[in-house]
Amino acid sequence: MTHHHLRPDALHTVWDNALPPALTVTSGDTVTLDTLDASGGGVARRVASGELGAPDDLRALILADARAPLSGPRGHPLTGPLFVQGAQPGDALRIEVLDVRTATWGWTGCRPDGIGLLDAALAAEGLRPHTHLWDLRAGTHADFRPGIRVPLAPFPGVIGVAPAAPGPHPTAPPRHVGGNMDVRQLVAGSTLWLPVEVPGALLSAGDLHAAQGDGEVSGTGIETDGQLTLRVHVEPQAGITTPEFTTPTGGGQSRQWHATTGHHPDLMTAARIALRAVLRRLESRGLSLEDAYVLASACVDLKISQIVDAPTYTVSAFLPLDIFREG
Repeated sequence: MTHHHLRPDALHTVWDNALPPALTVTSGDTVTLDTLDASGGGVARRVASGELGAPDDLRALILADARAPLSGPRGHPLTGPLFVQGAQPGDALRIEVLDVRTATWGWTGCRPDGIGLLDAALAAEGLRPHTHLWDLRAGTHADFRPGIRVPLAPFPGVIGVAPAAPGPHPTAPPRHVGGNMDVRQLVAGSTLWLPVEVPGALLSAGDLHAAQGDGEVSGTGIETDGQLTLRVHVEPQAGITTPEFTTPTGGGQSRQWHATTGHHPDLMTAARIALRAVLRRLESRGLSLEDAYVLASACVDLKISQIVDAPTYTVSAFLPLDIFREG
């Protein structure tokens, strides 16, 4: 078996089965993918231009990471695609996530006209565009502010294979062949199965997150550059029709959680009710509305607590209390 390394100059920003492969691998090979953050270096360029401030101890690192804008349609910058020899429609690609390494810094943002769960409602309350920059050099955690520390559990936000339908297709929607699933349990030690729809599968990945709560409620996790190391296998005629995975974790870890609930016939509305309540809890600790929103996106988990009481469903928002450090 062979190990390969694919640099970040092998990038694309759409799903398209007509894209030429950046690399050909054999079943059982390993590959390390260098990846860019979801903005394609845009946040670093904003720091370089002076539009976005940065702490002095991070500024040099961020400026060194600034890159020229990507050309072509705007989407997640993905590394690949990989042509896996022997993969045919009807097969499954079994992907072992061996290692996920972040860059030295990351960012989480929100804006009133964005894609977050509460953008429209919070815009009416005065939500402003906001980008929080994180120092990831500790490797195991990142300090949000004095007294608030978020544990890191990096994973690829986007990993998928090319769909059979002619492209190009935007990278944002998740699909039955993977893509922008934002499943934060796909950490190192996980195994993902994806249904193959085109010869060679054409596997790509990117959009690494250093941490994220289930829901990614402001529209971003802790977005970062990084390296993703995978081992790929072809499983002939596996019969799967949607992504499946095994994982060593069910999600975040905390000795205690504070949960808020939302109840409504519409699950999205129930989720919004629960999330707004947890933001109020964070605001009561002295956080601004913007800081509460991006912190929740990095560590608050949304869970469906019940659907048996139809037509009213319950969503709970779990805030890990271990992030708050005394002294």
